[in-house]
Amino acid sequence: MRTLITGGIKSGKSHHALVLAESYPIPRYFLATAQAFDEEMREKIARHKAERNDRFITIEEPIAIHEHLKENMIIDCIPLWLNNMLYYCRESEIETVIGAFIERLPSNIVIVTNEIGMGFVPVDALTRRYGNLLGTINARLAAVCDQVILMVAGIPLKIKGTE
Repeated sequence: MRTLITGGIKSGKSHHALVLAESYPIPRYFLATAQAFDEEMREKIARHKAERNDRFITIEEPIAIHEHLKENMIIDCIPLWLNNMLYYCRESEIETVIGAFIERLPSNIVIVTNEIGMGFVPVDALTRRYGNLLGTINARLAAVCDQVILMVAGIPLKIKGTE
């Protein structure tokens, strides 16, 4: 089943993705998009790796997510991937990568993203562009996924799907 999990920061998205993917047969994969640009991110990445332990084979890829898709996978997370694309001045490639990602989407995958467009309108152009891009990508992913789950305060709310 193709599942998109969205929600706010620290809403339990990554943990819930692990719970859902436990039903996948072994081997299970985890595609991590985060990069450790500072100590806080290094600590967060280490915590996430420890939480996965040996249950998942980790693939670290900040840009070419479409080239590393496998059955029985979690991808965590789309917002950090988008951040990487902008940081490395590869905005012109976003459509190509996300299009190829959707085209190659395995049948068993959990995709983690963030819901950032529910608050105020950002004051600067870059943040508005980021929010608009992420919102568009999230909508495209939701359209091709079998189920979409919104995490609110650690509680999964199914907003699309029957299972």
